[in-house]
Amino acid sequence: MTTLIAVENSSMDEVVTFSEDAVYKTQGGSGIWRDIGEVMTMEQCLYAVMLESANECAYAVAEHISGSISKFSKLMNEKAKELGCKSSRFMNPHGLPDEKHYVTAKDMAIIAKAAYENETFRAICGTKRYTIPPTNKHRESTYMVNHHKMLYPKDTDAYLYDYCIGGKTGYTNAAGNTLVTYAQKDGMTLLAVILNGSSPQYWNETRALFDFGFENFNLCNVSEYFEADESYDEEKYDSLNTNDPYAQIDPQAQIILPKTVNFSKAEMQIGYDNLPDDALAQLKYTYGKRNIGTANIIRTHTLIDKSDGIVNDTSGNQQETLLDDSNQLTDIKTENESEGKSEQVDEKKRIKIWFRYFR
Repeated sequence: MTTLIAVENSSMDEVVTFSEDAVYKTQGGSGIWRDIGEVMTMEQCLYAVMLESANECAYAVAEHISGSISKFSKLMNEKAKELGCKSSRFMNPHGLPDEKHYVTAKDMAIIAKAAYENETFRAICGTKRYTIPPTNKHRESTYMVNHHKMLYPKDTDAYLYDYCIGGKTGYTNAAGNTLVTYAQKDGMTLLAVILNGSSPQYWNETRALFDFGFENFNLCNVSEYFEADESYDEEKYDSLNTNDPYAQIDPQAQIILPKTVNFSKAEMQIGYDNLPDDALAQLKYTYGKRNIGTANIIRTHTLIDKSDGIVNDTSGNQQETLLDDSNQLTDIKTENESEGKSEQVDEKKRIKIWFRYFR
């Protein structure tokens, strides 16, 4: 959480100065032995935090960004709430024991997922070795290695894992061994969290979690499965016109499902909140009441005449598709003029009509 907030609120070339508190109030834990008045870049500090669990660096980063530990802790708790964490509270940036400072495995997974979406964070947590050049207080370079044994053989190669791409270790007497790990195989990225673990079991437990995930779940490309859905009569709506599509499902969007579950079993809802600039809407997928991924409906930048809003299909019904002022998808309805009734087309059919009408 400290590194995530730092990369979101600073540039990597900012100069961080170590205070007396940063040096002396973190001596009960791990560090890289910095001195009062020492200066390092933000990048160097964060590599020390992630690779060497350098508590004095975490403290200095927090003071640099917020001016005090209490203000930085407030940022941490606000970020946790923003991400949807329900059972965690942060009192400091380094994790040294405090009865009021705690986190659950689920919340840590939420935080770890959000952090990994940041490019700078990914680069730092997946780095095996890093060197801090001489500073104003140290004549020699400081050489650091990643303590995550599934990524780097710091003192043994017994726990190396071919698919490991990064992570973070931790330990205190109160928390036991803690481990957050990222792994990627066949394009699918998973993360595992172990809290209150013991060594060396927590390395093996993490491997077992990943093996289970990779063996039992699949990545499904949403656009491919969507187009292959046989419940939709494509030929009927393809006859509307032959222009290029105005919108499409992001071809890179994927969701994760158990290998034994058909894509059609996933529940889908359309959302319009907090969309990227090029998105018209977002398809939100769940399975068994769990979120399994999203797919944006994106513009293709095909020019359309927004004055054209109604066409007739082969059954004599009218198909109405409109863009509102905010460029969101609006409901597409079918209306039978002879009966004067209208009904809403199901979600999938509505989206596919949208794609094919604006062509």
